[in-house]
Amino acid sequence: MKPWPSWTRPFPPLPELSGRAFLSRSLLKASARRAAILVMVTAVFLLGTVLLSLAYSESGMASQIGRDLPWPDIDLSGVRQSVVEDAAGLGAELFGGYRVGYEEFTSELLAAYVEARDKDFVIVFNPGGWGWNRLESSPGWYSIITGITSELEDLGYSSLLMDYRRTANTFWGRLDEFGEAMTFYPNKGEYLARRVEFLTRNIPDLKVIVAGESVGTIISDKAMDLLRDNAQVYSIQTGPPFWHKPASLDRTLVLDDNGRYPDVFTRADFSSMIWTSLKGLLGIPPPPEKAGRIMNYVMAPGHDYRWQYPDVYGRITEFLRDNFGLW
Repeated sequence: MKPWPSWTRPFPPLPELSGRAFLSRSLLKASARRAAILVMVTAVFLLGTVLLSLAYSESGMASQIGRDLPWPDIDLSGVRQSVVEDAAGLGAELFGGYRVGYEEFTSELLAAYVEARDKDFVIVFNPGGWGWNRLESSPGWYSIITGITSELEDLGYSSLLMDYRRTANTFWGRLDEFGEAMTFYPNKGEYLARRVEFLTRNIPDLKVIVAGESVGTIISDKAMDLLRDNAQVYSIQTGPPFWHKPASLDRTLVLDDNGRYPDVFTRADFSSMIWTSLKGLLGIPPPPEKAGRIMNYVMAPGHDYRWQYPDVYGRITEFLRDNFGLW
């Protein structure tokens, strides 16, 4: 009988194991099985959450800063019929037979049109975090937009400020935001782009600045990528998360450094975030130049952008001057 070729020779017999070694290997196998089961359950849960959230997709809420939705005091009687039909067609395209979503979205478009039609600029703010905060809850960007509008006003330009709260502060709203974030915001960026496109299509001389902070920069970037051929739209973004690389840089200013301290969130410097947060729990605050937080809980030195910081002020005013011929 010919011997087996060496590459197909049967495996040698397993060595006999002592009781302790056998027990150790049995425990390792059991642990591996439990770990595998945990990974599978987690994967199924995440997949189910994403699929469920995609089935429930919010379009976000756009409101004038300082005013809640709905806008009952907005007079729509003077709106051209072509504008009404445009808004209705866009609402039907996005929401189909979902009547409540269609009516709310269409009403918001028309209300925004009425408020913006006599303005030179509209600035739309995308918050960081979960996406439900108003501009007033973001001291850094509140100072930036206040500075921008003040400069524009001094030069005789009028502006309208709008919050784009992409998430409702509810269970379903959080679920929707989680699913969107896990899939890199395929819907919310488009919803914002459609709103902006509606305004610029019906107000030809309007300029729109899509602003975003932290995670909100992803939605701003998605919208700008869809609006890359719309010369009326610009974007200013601060502190983009480390996992996102801007897709559209045309007519866009991205600040990933405030000029005082490198933004550790943008640079994925986890050790600095962990160490600074631990010291904060012990009552040791960071020095002023290392200010910054994400999600209000984790300290992130440098993740803080304000109008009074020379580099922030200088780069934004330069961007405005280069794009709008100001100063």
